[in-house]
Amino acid sequence: MKLQRTFHIAAIALLVSITSCKNKDTGYSEISYLRGIYAQPDASKWPAPQLDSLVDKNTFEDIGFLKPVTFPESNPYSQAKKELGKMLFFDARLSATGQIACASCHNPELAWTDNSTRSFGHNRQTSKRNAMPIINSAYAHSLFWDGRASSLEDQARFPIPDPLEMNSSLDITVENINAILAYKPFFEKAYGDANIDLERILKAIATYERTITSSKSKFDRFIGGDKNLFTDSEVRGMHLFRTKAQCINCHNTGYFSDNQFHNDGQALFGTKDEDFGRYYVTGNKGDLGKFRTPSLRETSKTGPWMHHGHFPSLLDVVEFYNLGNPAPIQKKYLGVGRDSLVPTTSPMLNVLNLDKQEVQDLIAFLETLSTNTQRVNLIKMPKDNNAVD
Repeated sequence: MKLQRTFHIAAIALLVSITSCKNKDTGYSEISYLRGIYAQPDASKWPAPQLDSLVDKNTFEDIGFLKPVTFPESNPYSQAKKELGKMLFFDARLSATGQIACASCHNPELAWTDNSTRSFGHNRQTSKRNAMPIINSAYAHSLFWDGRASSLEDQARFPIPDPLEMNSSLDITVENINAILAYKPFFEKAYGDANIDLERILKAIATYERTITSSKSKFDRFIGGDKNLFTDSEVRGMHLFRTKAQCINCHNTGYFSDNQFHNDGQALFGTKDEDFGRYYVTGNKGDLGKFRTPSLRETSKTGPWMHHGHFPSLLDVVEFYNLGNPAPIQKKYLGVGRDSLVPTTSPMLNVLNLDKQEVQDLIAFLETLSTNTQRVNLIKMPKDNNAVD
C-alpha cells in the first residue's frame, strides 16, 4: 500500500509538471514551440518582437529573406555593364600607384572586406575606419559608416581621390582608363559607344556591386521550412535576438539593418581614435557619435568589428552590448569648447543581463547569417597598350 501510494503521488506530480509546462507563457526555453513557429517565413506568426518605444512600429519590418535587388532608372542593369564594372572593380590602375583596387579592401574571399582593423591604402597607409563589406550594399540607403554617399554610384567616387586610399584624382583615373585601348570595346558594348568618362566608370562599378549579394544562409533555409536545420542553441539565439537581447531594434529587415544612424557608445571621445561619425557629414550635434547600422549578414566572417575594428571577436561585441554600451567620459578632456561635443549613447541601449548561455546562444544565431566564401573568376583584364603577352 505504501509503495502504491508513493506511485500515485509521483504520477500526480508529473501530471502537474506537464500541465504547468503546457500552460506557462511561451519563453525562449520552450524549444519545440519556438522551433515550430520560427521555421516558416511569415513573421506575423512568430512571437512578437520586443521593440523599443523609439522604434517606429508603422514602418518596422521584421527580419527575413533578402528581397530582389532593384536597379535605379538612371542606371539600369545590363550584363555588359556588370562585366565592365567587374573589371574596373578589380583594376588597380584606378589608383595613382597602380597597386590599389576596390577589391584590395573588399576581397570576395574575405566576405568582401579585408579582415583588417583598418585597411592599407596608398604607400601602406592605414585608413581611418574599418572597411565595410561590399556584399549586400545594394540594400543600403546610404554608404560608408557616416552615410556620406547617397548611392553606390556616389560611393564609387570617394576612394579614388582619398590620399589614404587610391591617392589619385577622378580626372586622372578617367585619363588612365581612356588610355587603355583594350577597354574601348567593353565600354561600347555596355553603353553603345566607346566613350569613356567618369559617370560611365562609376555606373559600371555600381552595377557590378549591386549584383554582389548573399546566397541563402542557414537562417534563410531554417525559416524557409527546414526546422531541423537549427540547433537548440541557434533557435534560442534567434528568439533572444528578437526579444531580450534587443538586437531587432536596429538590426531588422532581411538586410538585418534599419539603415539608420545610432550612437553605440563607440565615439571614443578624448582618445586618439575619437570619431564623431555622422556629425562630420551633417554638422548636427544630434548626430555626434552616430554611425550607420551595419548589416549582420555574413557578420561572423567580417571581423574585426565596429567602425574602428577594435573588437576581435563576436563575443567582444555581444558582451559590450550586454553591458549597455558604456562610454565613460574623462573630465580632463572637457572644457575649451568641447563640453558641447560629448556624444550621447542611444537611449535604446541598456544593460541586457544576458547570462553566459544566452550570450553563446546569440552568437550561435549570428553565425547562421553567414554563407560560403565566394570566389570570383575574372575574365581577361584589358591590358595596357604596351603590354606583352
